[in-house]
Amino acid sequence: MARTMAADGVTLVAATPHVRDDYPTPVGVVEDGVHELRAALSDAGVAIDVRTGGEVAVDWVDRADVGDLRGYGLGGNPRVILVEFPYLGWPLELGMVCNRLLGEGITPVIAHPERNDRVQAQPDRLEELVARGALVQLTASSVSGRRGSRSRKAAQHLLEAGLAHLVASDAHRAPGPGARLSDAARALDDPSLADWLLEAVPSALVSGTPLPERPAPRRRGLRWRSRLLGREVGGRHS
Repeated sequence: MARTMAADGVTLVAATPHVRDDYPTPVGVVEDGVHELRAALSDAGVAIDVRTGGEVAVDWVDRADVGDLRGYGLGGNPRVILVEFPYLGWPLELGMVCNRLLGEGITPVIAHPERNDRVQAQPDRLEELVARGALVQLTASSVSGRRGSRSRKAAQHLLEAGLAHLVASDAHRAPGPGARLSDAARALDDPSLADWLLEAVPSALVSGTPLPERPAPRRRGLRWRSRLLGREVGGRHS
């Protein structure tokens, strides 16, 4: 995975193992694993920086101690937490969870909502959470169209509505064609927006600096093109 990402131009990866009932990953396990991996990558000469993190399920955020949650800080930043959005249904406690995190000075980053059936039917439902201060992370393969038209259309709507802030690989293995960050950048067909989503915002989150201003749209709407799918489909930290 690291070699594939490095070849794609990625320089920093946040290791975000699932943190939920079926994967109750303790903070210590994440820290030890990242320490071991960083040493192995150094020995192998793979020029990629791996930081700690976690993809924390909504119900886990709801019941976990804030001190423990900070140990899963995205990219090692204890003031940013990646919250896993389910694929089916709207989690009723999501608003309360986001309010709790924001009240503690922690920014919730909502992972892959474009792959959820309720968001696909009504993407603007995320507007209230974003207005409160939550951020939205899209999956590269959704942006490129690799995950199908419903995820792609939802991702496109969120981007055009200003309700998406960064794109990540969400890779569980070496990303193949259509799942790489460079594929998402090409599909966006807007270098300024791609840089903001893939470089500027992730860098700010890792470093704990204010988010850069979103670039003005180059034109009305996004003309996304997928050479991988061979048709119009609408419109590099990992």
